[in-house]
Amino acid sequence: MGSAVGGIIGAAGSYFGAKRSADAARDAGVRQMQAADKAFEASKFKPVGITTRFGQSAFETDPYGRVTSATYTATPEVQRLQEQLSGMYGSSLGQAERAMAMQPQYEQAGQGLFNLGQSYLAESPDQARQRYMQQQMDVLRPYDIEEEQRLASSVFGRGRGGLSVGAGGQPELQALAESRRRRDLQLAAGADQAAQQQIAFGQGLLGGSAQTTGLGYGLQQQALAPFQAQFGTAQGLDDAAKQSLQMGLGIGEAASLAGARGGELYGNNMARANTSFQQQGNIRGGMLSGMGQSFGNMLGGMSMPTGGGGTMPGIMGNTASGMPYQYGARGTGGGYST
Repeated sequence: MGSAVGGIIGAAGSYFGAKRSADAARDAGVRQMQAADKAFEASKFKPVGITTRFGQSAFETDPYGRVTSATYTATPEVQRLQEQLSGMYGSSLGQAERAMAMQPQYEQAGQGLFNLGQSYLAESPDQARQRYMQQQMDVLRPYDIEEEQRLASSVFGRGRGGLSVGAGGQPELQALAESRRRRDLQLAAGADQAAQQQIAFGQGLLGGSAQTTGLGYGLQQQALAPFQAQFGTAQGLDDAAKQSLQMGLGIGEAASLAGARGGELYGNNMARANTSFQQQGNIRGGMLSGMGQSFGNMLGGMSMPTGGGGTMPGIMGNTASGMPYQYGARGTGGGYST
């Protein structure tokens, strides 16, 4: 009987010890989940509405704290300036449109110059020299004929037609030939220069073509510049109003990072605390289990009395005889024995 009771008590001690450890593990898990929820809440992105000299920002969130919309509103002063600038857009864009309409004329003039330049560059330098020489000779030919006739009349009229001096022949004809050779040399030098000038002139015409066409595009850029300046100013006003939104986002981001860091520290410390709580629960559970097992073993080593027909004896005595029982004594009325 004692061994059965001891076994029950030992089993109960083991059960309560294991339950103590399980309860400690459950409590640690609950605390860890609570810590995780707090860390998650602290790390949420929470933008802040900001009001500046030029605008105001506002944010809307859903029931879970998520940002669903972000807006900013310019101040009345900024809005008036933006409206004034927008009223100027039509005039400045009209200037750009008129400049664009003139572009085909610039392109036509540029094409004409380009074609002319190509014609000047169509000849090779040698062809240009030959053409120059031929043109000069054609111009001088009538004068050469007239000069030859005048010289012949003068020479033969004075009876000097048959005069010959050394290897040079007739003096007047020799002087004419030398004069013609010097002139031809000068013409050849002029032909080289004329060919170079023709090439340079043709190149200049091509450059003029590109410049003329570019003038049209430059005019368009200049005509568009007022609109670009007006639009840029309006955009700058909008950026000034948008600063409130950017500042709110920046503060929200900084708060989110700080919250995430705080949540991380909290979670780490809670994890260490939970480890300590778990260890304490395991120790207490082990103590309960050990105590139950020891007490059960102690009772298991005892035996209940099996003597005569007295009433159930008490630990301190027999109610029938009035005689006290002592630990280790034996009697007719029964008692504990070892």
